[in-house]
Amino acid sequence: MTAAFALATSLLWGLADFGGGLLTRRLHALTVVVVSQTLAALALGGIVLATGGWREAGPQLWFAVAAGVVGPAAMLCFYRALALGPMGVVSPLGSLGTVLVPLGVGVLAGERPGLLQAAGMVVAVVGILLAGGPRLGGASVERRTIVLTVVSALGFGAVMALIAEASSTVTGLFLALFVQRLCNVAVGGAALYATVRRGTPALPEGGLPALRGSLPALAFVGIADVAANGTYAVAAQHGPVTMAAVLASLYPVFTALAALGVLKERLRAVQTAGASLALVGSILLASHG
Repeated sequence: MTAAFALATSLLWGLADFGGGLLTRRLHALTVVVVSQTLAALALGGIVLATGGWREAGPQLWFAVAAGVVGPAAMLCFYRALALGPMGVVSPLGSLGTVLVPLGVGVLAGERPGLLQAAGMVVAVVGILLAGGPRLGGASVERRTIVLTVVSALGFGAVMALIAEASSTVTGLFLALFVQRLCNVAVGGAALYATVRRGTPALPEGGLPALRGSLPALAFVGIADVAANGTYAVAAQHGPVTMAAVLASLYPVFTALAALGVLKERLRAVQTAGASLALVGSILLASHG
C-alpha cells in the first residue's frame, strides 16, 4: 500500500510540475501559484463540507498552517527555476529535498531500512539525478537557477514532513490540505500584491481573457498537487517514511517523460539510464515493503 500511494504521488507531482513549468513561461510565477491553489482550495472546501472533515479540527492543524506558509515560497522558487533552466535538470535536483528531509525525519523517528531497502534507496536516488541528464560538458546551468532549485527542494521536503504529521484520518487529511491551501493563497496573494505594487503586472499579455484560457491547466496543476500531498500522507502513515519519501521523489522521471511526449524533448542516454535505475530502485523498495 505504501509503495502504490508513493508512486501515485510521484506521477501526480511529475505532471503538476510539468504543467506548472509550462504555465510559468507565459504567466507570472506568483499568479500560477495563487490561482492554482485557489482553485484547489475551492475543490477541497467542497470535499471537507461533504465529508464533515471540519470535525477533525485540532492542534495538529498547526502543522498544516506551517506547510501552507512554507509551500508557496517553495513553489514560487521551483516554478521560476523551471522557467529559467531546463526542466530535465531542475526537476531531479528539486527532488533531493523531498528525499532528504523526510528521510531524516524517518531516521530520527527510529526507522532503520534493511539491506535490500537501503540498496533500493541508493539506486533510486542515483537514478533520479541521472534522469535529469547532468551536463558534464557544454553550457552550465545558471547559478540563480541552482539556488532557486535548492531552496524549493528543502521547502518541499519540509511540506511533506509537515503534512504527514497534520492528520491521522482521511477526513482529517482533507481538512489539513484545505487549511494548507488557504494559507498558500494568503501568503502567495500577499506576495503577488506586493509584486504588483512594484509595477509587475499580475495578468499575462491579453489580460483576463488570456488568464481565463489558462484556467483548466491551472486547475489541473492545483488539484494534482493537492492529490499528491494526500497520497504521500497516506503512504507515510501506512508504511516506512523512508520508503515513501524515495518512491514519491521519482516524479522527475514523469516530468521528463511528459516533456518527451508533449514538447518532444529528446531523452539523452544518461537520462534513459537514470530512469531505468529509478525504476529498479523503486522495485527494490516496493519488494521489501
